[in-house]
Amino acid sequence: MNLTDKKILITGGHGFVGRCLVKKLLERGVPKENLSTPSHADFDLRRWEDCERAVQGQNLVIHLAAKVGGIGLNKERPGELFYDNLIMGAHLMEAARCAGVEKFVSVATICSYPKFTPVPFKEDDLWNGYPEETNAPYGLAKKMLLVQAQAYRRQYGFNAITLFPVNMYGEADNFDLETSHVIPAIIGKVAKAKKGNRDYVELWGTGKPTREFLYVHDAVEGIILATEKYDKPGPVNLGSGREISIKDLAELICRLMDYEGEIKWDTSKPDGQPRRLLDTSRAETEFGFRAQAPFEEGLRKTVAWYCNRLS
Repeated sequence: MNLTDKKILITGGHGFVGRCLVKKLLERGVPKENLSTPSHADFDLRRWEDCERAVQGQNLVIHLAAKVGGIGLNKERPGELFYDNLIMGAHLMEAARCAGVEKFVSVATICSYPKFTPVPFKEDDLWNGYPEETNAPYGLAKKMLLVQAQAYRRQYGFNAITLFPVNMYGEADNFDLETSHVIPAIIGKVAKAKKGNRDYVELWGTGKPTREFLYVHDAVEGIILATEKYDKPGPVNLGSGREISIKDLAELICRLMDYEGEIKWDTSKPDGQPRRLLDTSRAETEFGFRAQAPFEEGLRKTVAWYCNRLS
């Protein structure tokens, strides 16, 4: 699919990943006037009528919009995270089908995988158990878009694909401590401790779980490649192939931020899923995606961006 002559709706286009995706598409020659990036104020995608309006005249939909956050938000608002994400995706895909949209790209989440998935996670393992409890409502809501995409392909011949990225990070991430994911949360807490001259920073859990992270610029490259080249029903992982413990991550961030205080772990708080690492061979085979950014380099740029905003 040549994207330069397509009208493209990007939901969540003003969010962390969406802004990076828009920039990358413009660099690849997609005319600005061909990109539709409505805000929540323009269209509430939980409303059928708004979804109908959003997809009119579009050739392609890339669905990034989500209500999402870290463990704290997942524990506090599981009902909202389930309903809002499920209904947004279901309405939008149906509206796209009815409007004759050529292709629908759904960006799901690693939270959809079972809590105890053999490492590295393969796409065939998606249905081999229940997700980690704290983020199961969000993960299952997003996984239902895979079910919908495959059902619509069978019944209607609708070209919908589903991507499962790991946690993304990078400049302009969400650093709100109430809703952020682990990397911006740790960066924000360390910055606050430094500013307050505190000799320790307190983090959730034990530090033992592992995570895989994908630099946002790599992530949007994967999304674009899949949009251009992948037209099959099977889900596809997007990841970096690198696993790091939360403890090692926290120590690395402290080093990059020149913070020498102690890290205290609040073990009364949940750890989340024990391990996360994706098998990304399908993405490389099907559309030639392989993450490029070295993790420490991407993390250094993320820290620098955040610290520059504080100065």
